[in-house]
Amino acid sequence: MVENMHPPLQAIWKDLHLELDRFINSKVNDPDLTKDLLQEVFLKVHQKVHTLQSPERLTSWVYQITRNTLSDHFRKQKRRLATEGPLPLAEVPEDEPLYARLANCVNTKIAQLPPKYRDAVLLTSFKDLSQQQLADILGISLSGAKSRVQRAREHLKDALLNCDNLETSTTGQPIDYSGD
Repeated sequence: MVENMHPPLQAIWKDLHLELDRFINSKVNDPDLTKDLLQEVFLKVHQKVHTLQSPERLTSWVYQITRNTLSDHFRKQKRRLATEGPLPLAEVPEDEPLYARLANCVNTKIAQLPPKYRDAVLLTSFKDLSQQQLADILGISLSGAKSRVQRAREHLKDALLNCDNLETSTTGQPIDYSGD
């Protein structure tokens, strides 16, 4: 890839590609996606380098392109999540009869959460996204994502503990569930 570049772009690539690779990977945590996004960034740099007015601001200009590319990626991912349909709810473990019976109740309670809390708990608990990834997808701060996940879990816990069909121990662990 480098040998086919225009000399000024080769210099930019040489100076910034490792740094940008680490930066992008810290946001997406996927080496293959990182390479794709890095390539997209350098394609944009190549297409727009003639618009750079202050060469001394090259690094900040390239980082702005990188941040915009990441924002575009997460916006597309958020739209795709919204149109994919329902997220998978709690799985029913076959070897745990109590939890198998409880799974329907948990799924119902999750489905009844407000959408922003439902999505937060499903994406972090069942899709295994980190809270940073959730923040990036939703376009909110990391502390905002942490608060949202914490509130979602609290709402879910309250809904489950207030369920007439669920008997819990003094520590809040499910003991028995009578229901379908």
